[in-house]
Amino acid sequence: MEKLNVMISGGFSLAYHDVLPAFERGAGVSVTTLSGASQGTGPKTIKSQLEGGAEVDVVILSKEGLGELIVANRIIPGSERALASVPLAAAVRQGTPKPDLSTIEGFKTALLGAHMVVMPGSTSGLFVRDEVFPKLGIADKVTFTVVPRGIDSTGLLAAGKADLAIGPVSELVNQPGIELVGPLPDEAQLVQVFTAAIVSASRNIAQAKSLIDFLSSNRTTAAIKKSGMDPVGEHRKP
Repeated sequence: MEKLNVMISGGFSLAYHDVLPAFERGAGVSVTTLSGASQGTGPKTIKSQLEGGAEVDVVILSKEGLGELIVANRIIPGSERALASVPLAAAVRQGTPKPDLSTIEGFKTALLGAHMVVMPGSTSGLFVRDEVFPKLGIADKVTFTVVPRGIDSTGLLAAGKADLAIGPVSELVNQPGIELVGPLPDEAQLVQVFTAAIVSASRNIAQAKSLIDFLSSNRTTAAIKKSGMDPVGEHRKP
């Protein structure tokens, strides 16, 4: 059986794991899945792991993170394929009151009233920290922590160590111990596009292309929608 190594960030992970068994059965390919952050610093980012010699055939991450890999010549030119788009949202611990996120003022009030806000130190968290907080004039007033991945932030929220988590909708749905509040208001919104691409060092290009074709086809549309994302790409059929 052919083998394939995939490194994926959290945003597309739920849909990916939902459909992966069907790909493996149909293609006769055994896939090993590794995880990493789309952007940020530290050894857990996809870029850092590739630089450290991780053997990866396909990466799936935010468009912003992919851009960094392209600049670093880590991606086969033209191999990238958009898979899904997803807005930013907020979640609270299960059973706690949900703040009003329908307006930017409501969101600001929720941030200032939170004992601790938690978010991933990747594309979404960096955007909120570096763009949204300064825009709202609360960069030095909101108490927050940035963790390596979305699963780390939802874990802290569920454990009661934070009372508001921010991230892509797809990282906040179907997670134990937390409840989705809803999308952030337009003034604080970033719609991410998760994209797959073939790593330039891949030795399994045919299998890598087969996986990307599968993920960008209508066979994954239902799983993508189930995880709170919208399918994108001209390769999908009705």
